[in-house]
Amino acid sequence: MPERPPDGRVFGMQTHRTARPRRSPVRLTGRAVTLGLALGVLAGAGWVAGMIYTLITWPL
Repeated sequence: MPERPPDGRVFGMQTHRTARPRRSPVRLTGRAVTLGLALGVLAGAGWVAGMIYTLITWPL
């Protein structure tokens, strides 16, 4: 007959933990996406400003 675990536990668990990786690829991807979105917003704002400038200075 198998040995029963102590009361309150379903099975015996290990006491050590695995080491976490130092850099997570999710963080690097998130930073790249955030940087890309920020550059996209800046480029869009520059394009809109250029269109407004062009319309204001357009000879009628």
